[in-house]
Amino acid sequence: MSVRDHALVEGGPQESGSGVRGDTEGHTQRQVYLVLKMADINNKEQVDCDQKEDMEDVEDIEEDEASEDTDNKARQLTVQMMQNPRILAALQERLDGLVGNPSGYIESLPKIVKKRVNALKNLQVKCAHIEAKFYAEVHELQRKYAALYQPHFDKRSDIINAVFEPTEEECKWQGDDEEELSDEMKEKVKVEEEKKDEEKEEPKGIPEFWLTVFKNVDLLSDMIQEHDEPILKHLKDLKVKFSDPEQPMSFTLEFKFEPNEYFTNEIVTKTYKMRSQPDESDPFSFDGPEIMGCTGCQIDWKKGKNITMKTIKKKQKHKGRGTVRTVTKTVPNDSFFNFFSPPEVPENGELDEDSEAILAADFEIGHFLHERIVPRAVLYFTGEAIEDDDDDYDEEGEEADDEEGEEEADEENDPDYDPKKDPNPPSECKQQ
Repeated sequence: MSVRDHALVEGGPQESGSGVRGDTEGHTQRQVYLVLKMADINNKEQVDCDQKEDMEDVEDIEEDEASEDTDNKARQLTVQMMQNPRILAALQERLDGLVGNPSGYIESLPKIVKKRVNALKNLQVKCAHIEAKFYAEVHELQRKYAALYQPHFDKRSDIINAVFEPTEEECKWQGDDEEELSDEMKEKVKVEEEKKDEEKEEPKGIPEFWLTVFKNVDLLSDMIQEHDEPILKHLKDLKVKFSDPEQPMSFTLEFKFEPNEYFTNEIVTKTYKMRSQPDESDPFSFDGPEIMGCTGCQIDWKKGKNITMKTIKKKQKHKGRGTVRTVTKTVPNDSFFNFFSPPEVPENGELDEDSEAILAADFEIGHFLHERIVPRAVLYFTGEAIEDDDDDYDEEGEEADDEEGEEEADEENDPDYDPKKDPNPPSECKQQ
């Protein structure tokens, strides 16, 4: 019994001078007592209800915390799984199997609609054959304009190899006249340059032109070993020759060397065979001419100068007698000149993974030499073409930086953001 109940019982209906008044007061007090009793009961029920709700809140919080723990464990497990190369390989294989699979939408179409879709696909095949003719004519245009380019490329070669000395007028470049100089200053500069030329031996042509070009391009510099450089210094010219009319589409890279101590070849070649016809089994994959294969040539190395092979010595111990002997073996050696000995493609067209990777890189290099290096060699020599090639990557980097900046700004504007709780704080905030 509560304190208030006890007080009401002890101070119940009191007797007075009037019975009616006493009854009335007693009745009133009983009514008050009942009202207060009901209020107390309601308060108890409310307290019980609040306590129940509090317990439910506690259970909800515990459930949320348990859910968060489960999510964290799941994320940690996912990270661990994604770091396992076998799981990644299996996942990639599964994803590769899903590529190109129909979604089921086409199968759900009415039969009459499917027939019309087939009609569209037949039209697409005809378009692919027209596109093949377009690229065949493009190839003919390439042949035509190659003849127009060649005199300029020949003159380029003559300047590089000191066969021709360009005139003062031909050597003028608009970037050299950024500031107007007086005649007196020009004469002074000319005299100083002549003095410098007299002090040292005047070089002929442009020394190591093609070696510099190759070393300036990552795709090619990765192929060049230290023992390749003395040979590539003898490279005089690089040309592209297209197949004759009515012949299968192809192009040949011709590397012309001056006489040297390494091999007797004057020209070393690499031919790329191309196809510009849709594959009958997969006509929709056609996307212009593609390299289908390549053939190198035999390099006639002088005795002891074949840098594509190296001799190694191995010690072998006899199991029974325990004697040791030294065995000499000749094994392949990394070299730029392996480029002229690509893997042979068998008649069935099947290659192992290593050969496929080598050929894929080979095709990329051949295409790059044909499309970029030969037409724009001087710009790769000076590095200007490399800067142009890198522009696209710079733009992507800037976009990425902008996105990171936006994320950082969002975090700073977030009132709930606490850098102390950030699992990945900025690098400058990390302790050294």
